Amino acid sequence: MNPQDVVKRVYITQDTVSLIESENKLVFIVDLKADKHMIKNAVEQLYNVKVDKVNTLITSRGEKKAFVKLKPEYKASELAVKLGIF
Repeated sequence: MNPQDVVKRVYITQDTVSLIESENKLVFIVDLKADKHMIKNAVEQLYNVKVDKVNTLITSRGEKKAFVKLKPEYKASELAVKLGIF
């Protein structure tokens, strides 16, 4: 699966902004069929970062959210600036 097909968009709320600052995590809406390994590879390829961990959940709206924790040498806040979140 193509990385652009796996990661649909960045998910931004007040809570996710606090995750960026406190836990070095970004939240993405991803394809329902994507597993954690596919999400990790897609984020690494698309944004040129290294991913430490991926957690997923399916929302009540039927979307799949991926909570992506970056490795300590990469800053979620810097990636957020590049993505236009901050």
